[in-house]
Amino acid sequence: MTFKFDKLYRLGAWGAAACMVAICALIALQVTFRLVDALLVLVGLSRLGMSITGVSEIASYLLVGATFLGLAYTFVHHAHIRVTLLITRLPSAIRVWFEVFCLIIALAISLMLSYGLIGLARESLQYNDVSSGFVSIPLWIPQLVLATSVGLLCLALAEALFMALRIAIRDPASFREATANDDSEVL
Repeated sequence: MTFKFDKLYRLGAWGAAACMVAICALIALQVTFRLVDALLVLVGLSRLGMSITGVSEIASYLLVGATFLGLAYTFVHHAHIRVTLLITRLPSAIRVWFEVFCLIIALAISLMLSYGLIGLARESLQYNDVSSGFVSIPLWIPQLVLATSVGLLCLALAEALFMALRIAIRDPASFREATANDDSEVL
């Protein structure tokens, strides 16, 4: 399957990668500051006391971004874990309708989650909610990242659903599993 919005999904993946790099940079910087302090104490000098305030809180928000921004990309590139033990034994004509059914359920759940996340971000913005840690981060920022990420996943699921429906209606016998390789040959 080729996805028309693949560039958007790649953008989400790049966002996830940027979040991971930012986490690594923050943690490396914090460790470097502590190492410098330890070395200064070791040679008999006083500590500099440099540190990044709220690094664990910032890293946790970045981890959420890294996790969720990559959802659509991993879905369209067949990197999500799929349990295909039962599906691979079904004929293609039945398997395509089972795929359509599963995509409808996944899309419905994702749409409900997206709707709830948008409402949560709107509420946080309305009431000026901030995080309760050392750094007061407006909560609508990470919540908007979550809503955008799940929205991208909804778009990818809708695209996959329309492609599967097209195959199911036109030529169900030609349906192949949406994986990188055909799992039926493995069993």
